[in-house]
Amino acid sequence: MGVPEKLAGRMSMAEQHEYLRARFSRRTMIRGGAVTLGAVAGGAFVPGGTAQAAVPAQRTTTAAASAVSVDGALVAPFGRHLAWGNDPRTEITVSWQVPVAVKKPFIRIGAHPWDLSRKIEAEVRTLYTPAGVGASGDHTQYYLHAKLTHLRPGRTYYYGVGHHGFDPAERHLLGTLGTFTTAPDHKAPFTFTAFGDEGVGYHGLANNALLLGQNPAFHLHAGDIAYGDPSGAGKTTDTGFDSRTWDQFLAQTESVAKQVPWMPAYGNHDMEAWYSPNGYGGEEARWNLPDNGPDKENLPGVYSFVYGNTAVISLDANDISFEIPANLGISGGTQTKWLESQLKKYRASKDVDFIVVFFHHCAYCTSTAHASEGGVRQEWVPLFEKYTVDLVINGHNHQYERTDVIKGDKVAKKLPIGGTAYPETEGVVYVTAGAAGRSLYAFSAPDSYEGHEHETDSVASFINTKDGKVNETVAWSRVRYLNYSFLRVDVTPAQRGRQTTLTVSGIAETGDRIDHFTVSRRAK
Repeated sequence: MGVPEKLAGRMSMAEQHEYLRARFSRRTMIRGGAVTLGAVAGGAFVPGGTAQAAVPAQRTTTAAASAVSVDGALVAPFGRHLAWGNDPRTEITVSWQVPVAVKKPFIRIGAHPWDLSRKIEAEVRTLYTPAGVGASGDHTQYYLHAKLTHLRPGRTYYYGVGHHGFDPAERHLLGTLGTFTTAPDHKAPFTFTAFGDEGVGYHGLANNALLLGQNPAFHLHAGDIAYGDPSGAGKTTDTGFDSRTWDQFLAQTESVAKQVPWMPAYGNHDMEAWYSPNGYGGEEARWNLPDNGPDKENLPGVYSFVYGNTAVISLDANDISFEIPANLGISGGTQTKWLESQLKKYRASKDVDFIVVFFHHCAYCTSTAHASEGGVRQEWVPLFEKYTVDLVINGHNHQYERTDVIKGDKVAKKLPIGGTAYPETEGVVYVTAGAAGRSLYAFSAPDSYEGHEHETDSVASFINTKDGKVNETVAWSRVRYLNYSFLRVDVTPAQRGRQTTLTVSGIAETGDRIDHFTVSRRAK
């Protein structure tokens, strides 16, 4: 047996891990025959007829990964996905999967498909999930990562990933090559895209096809990535968890992510409690993100990067969520302190005009499902206003909603479709873009979007506080669209002293534009 359900409801993930480790001795676990010594040393024990452990990501050498003899010519890599390093001008990580262990995985890279480099060894991170953990079968996943540094800014590179028996440089495998383009070393126009809550299914696939057509420099995923854990409470008692969902997700997104850096923030469905006390052991196996955040041990999804004239900050709202408190307070306040230091640094930088912040739980939303998160309003909104953040992007609520310009929890300026916001003097605009693919939620007010405006200046909603849900009536809900969609942002730099702009557009799964507005400030 695992943590009793009533007890688990009052415990954080870390506390559940300590409870289970104390309850099950090493001798008992080995006698059960369900785990290896490695699992006993580092795993998280879960409920079931036989005590079992989900093994956290193990970083191995290629020699260790080649213990099983496989004809590599019969194994093709899949699920390629890119992520920026700390400096998108010179650093990127190429990640991928193989369905079974292979020998000597590697990457080749070059300026032309016919002129690739020597083999560069890849890092292997294995993730073992035994049968009985949620709905998972006995499943081992092999994630491979190659971090590339000292690249040239603004250059397009070709790359191929392989292993012993499968070499992308061979003529008949050149079709497996991918490309990526590093960030320029100067201010230039670019586009990026964003959404949250994709999961696996037709609508996510359809949105991905449209994303690729926008030719984005990078893509932001505002949490709730694959939904391997459909319960989303961050508990070992969550039901329905299936690690194999990630195999489907990474295959689904590969058409975009193999050439567009896919930058995630972590949501409540990304806390997979079986792999580590913070729930992110599985995520650390799958992603290799910038490591410049405040607490890589507890908050691996918190980081920042600068592309052109725009700074992007990824936050982990699980740390401050009253609604879903599994990881509430996990950073001990260090994330909020780091956020302020980043905002202060970027506002002072002569190279940064815009600051975009993205994370999962909504600061302002009128969904009848989750609505607004009081922890975000309490901890972060004052900082967004103090440092005049230009755009905040959230997921969590499965719909599209955009606010007016907000300051002090009130409408500072109405922002109609096609309008312009000036954050230096007015306030902050918040967009919920959580309709990437999962089942849709609902609004308490009628839809109102481009070409179908329905002005409603008073909307009934609620906010999640430390004391529970508190009803509120709001005036800031300007655009509402209840169907699948994503966000496109076009950045246009300007000469010093002139107005530089972010043009933000909501794009429906049909390709129709459902919203657009501009954020403008004086270029440095």
